[in-house]
Amino acid sequence: MPSDDERIADGLPVESADTAADRVPADGTVLVSGFGSVGYPKEVPLALARTDRDLSLTVVSGGSVGREIDVELVESDAIARRFPYQARSPIRTAVNDGRIAFHDRNISTLGDEVQYGGLGPGNVAIVEAVAVGEDWLVPSTSIGHTPAFVESASELIVEVNAAQPREIGRFHDVYRPGRPPNREAIPLDAPGDRIGGQAVRFDPEKLVAVVETDRRDQPYEFREPTADDRGVADNLRGFLEAEVERSPLFEESVRLQFGVGSLGNALMAALGDADFGDRDLVYFGEVIQDGLLDLLDDGRLRSASATSLALSEDGQDRLFDDVERYAEDAVLRPADVSNRPALVDRFGVVAVNSALEVDVYGHVNSTHVNGSRVVNGVGGSGDFNRHSPLAVTALPSTANGGNLTRVVPMVPHVDHTEHDVDAIVTEQGVADLRGKSPRERAREIVDHCAHPTYRERLREYLDDAVAGGGHVPHDLDSALSMHRER
Repeated sequence: MPSDDERIADGLPVESADTAADRVPADGTVLVSGFGSVGYPKEVPLALARTDRDLSLTVVSGGSVGREIDVELVESDAIARRFPYQARSPIRTAVNDGRIAFHDRNISTLGDEVQYGGLGPGNVAIVEAVAVGEDWLVPSTSIGHTPAFVESASELIVEVNAAQPREIGRFHDVYRPGRPPNREAIPLDAPGDRIGGQAVRFDPEKLVAVVETDRRDQPYEFREPTADDRGVADNLRGFLEAEVERSPLFEESVRLQFGVGSLGNALMAALGDADFGDRDLVYFGEVIQDGLLDLLDDGRLRSASATSLALSEDGQDRLFDDVERYAEDAVLRPADVSNRPALVDRFGVVAVNSALEVDVYGHVNSTHVNGSRVVNGVGGSGDFNRHSPLAVTALPSTANGGNLTRVVPMVPHVDHTEHDVDAIVTEQGVADLRGKSPRERAREIVDHCAHPTYRERLREYLDDAVAGGGHVPHDLDSALSMHRER
C-alpha cells in the first residue's frame, strides 16, 4: 500500500462522477458502502440522480446512508428496490406509499445473502475509500459490508474522498469469514484485538473507475437528552450496576452494545457515572458515537469495537484531529464480524437497544408505526438481542408529549419476540422478565415500566384478558384499541 499521504496509486482509471455513473446499468443492482450514515459514496449517486437516463435501480447498503442516496436518488425516481435499511424521510415516504419495494432484515448475514445470490446478482459496487491501489482499497469512516459487496460485484467503482483523513485506515481490522460448509471460527480472542489489516482486497479486473471526491459525511445530529432520556439512563445504570455485582458473567469486565441514535448515545454517555468497581468497560457493537468518545477521553473505556464512526460534526472533528490516539483503543470491522452472533455469545455482550413500543408480554416493535408504516429498519438489534446473555430494551414510556403510551396491550408488529428480551427499561423503572411466566411478565411491565397515566387502563385490560384464560391471555377485541385511538 502507498504511504499515509498517498491516495490513488499510479495507473488507475480515474474518471469523472458522470462518466462513472454511465457505467451503472439502468436496471442494475448497486451495492454501496455506508453504515450509520457515514462512509457512503456521494458523487456517483449524485451523478446518477441528475442523469437523463430512465433508472430503476436496486440499491443495497450495509446500513443507513446519506442524502445523496436516500434523498437525491429517491427524488429523481431512480430507485425501484432498497435493501435492508433506510432512515430518511423521502425514501421512508416512498416505501410506505409502495413506490419503492423495501426488504428489511438483520445485518449480520446480509453479506452472505448478497454473496450467495439471495438478493440477485450485484452488477456494480460503489464504495467510498480514503485510498485505493491496483487490487486494494482502504474504506473511510465505515466498513459495513464493503468487503462482501466488493467480492460479490461484477464491477467496482471507488470514490476516494479527500475530506476523510487518510489515517482513518488505522481503525480498520478487515477480516473475511470463510464460506460454508468450511467456515472457520473467527479467531478473535478479545473485543479489542486485531486479526486483519487496513485494506479490502479485490480482483484488479473489477476496478473500472476511480472518482475523486472531497465531501464530508453528513454529520449525525444527536438531540439533547430529554428528561425521559435521563430517567431511562438512570434506571439502566442502576440495573446494570446491580447485575454486575450479582452475576459471575461480569467478574472481569462489562461488555456492552448500544443501538444507534440519540437515546443510545445518551445511554452510552451515562455510563461514565456507573460504578462497576474495578472491572473493565468494553464496547462491542455496530457504531461508535459521541458518547463513546467521551468515555474514551475520560479513560472509562478499555476498548471499542464497531463497524462505523457515526459521529456528530463535533465528534468527527475530535476524532479526525487525533486519529492516532483514538485508534489505539477503537477498531472498525466488517459488519459480518462486528455483528457476528458467535462473537456476541463468546464475549457475553449485554445488548441495549431502543424501540418504538413494547407490549405487556415483552414483544418489541422497533420499526413500524401502527404496525404498517416503516420508520427505518430492524438493523442489528436482532443480531445482538437473540445472542446476548442479557438483552435490554430501553425506551421512554410515552411519546408525543405524553399523549401516546409506548407500553401497549399488543404490539401490531413484532421485531423481537418475548423470548429474546430479558428486561425492559423506561424512565418509570425496570421490568426484569427473566424466569417469569407471561402473566408475571405482564404485571411486571405494567407496574414498573408503563406511565402512570396509562397504568390503570393496562391493568384493566389484563384483568379482562386473564378472565378469558389462556397461557398468554388476550382480549383480541380490545387488544389494539390504543392503536386505533392514535
